[in-house]
Amino acid sequence: MNRDFVSSSTLKSVGYDEASKILEVEFKTGKLYQCHNVPKHLYVGLMSAYSKGNFYDTFIKKAGFKCYKV
Repeated sequence: MNRDFVSSSTLKSVGYDEASKILEVEFKTGKLYQCHNVPKHLYVGLMSAYSKGNFYDTFIKKAGFKCYKV
């Protein structure tokens, strides 16, 4: 999956596959996660959020989406 580099203190890059609804998030630590069944509007929200790390934590991780370390 192609990822775009983002301006964030915790995230390095973010990618999204609309067909499979998989969000891929790479952290500056080098860890890479794929989150499943993420609607496109949350990907758009993440990419436009002032604090991308905070958005990911609140609306993806703590919202109960299944995220797996790749």
